[in-house]
Amino acid sequence: MARGTQLSVTLENKPGQLAKLGAALARAKVNIEAISVLDSSDVGVIRLVTSSNAKARAALKRAGMGVIQQPVLIVNLPNQPGALGAAARKLAAAKVNIEFVYGSAAGAGKPSKIVIGVSNIARAAKVKL
Repeated sequence: MARGTQLSVTLENKPGQLAKLGAALARAKVNIEAISVLDSSDVGVIRLVTSSNAKARAALKRAGMGVIQQPVLIVNLPNQPGALGAAARKLAAAKVNIEFVYGSAAGAGKPSKIVIGVSNIARAAKVKL
């Protein structure tokens, strides 16, 4: 299973903040490969995997945004019913807790890119999904 890195950015929960993040990445020619937005009344936490985390990190910092990196698993799962459940069962059998999941699907017949935050990345990386 592939290890990867996600970037997390905390933004004020007000109009235009996600647009500012998107514009900063576009100027740096960085593509968003997977994204998750968690919100509260005051802030939003954006988790993302990009085509170049180094360029993305630099661009976001130039735009005045704080960026945190975190190791994650990045897996391509079949875009079909039951694929995520099967992967989750295998991680559970290895005693790995799933802390969060997000991803993107390219459409029927194409694999879905799934980002998984886990309690023990070293153990999870050994699991065959």
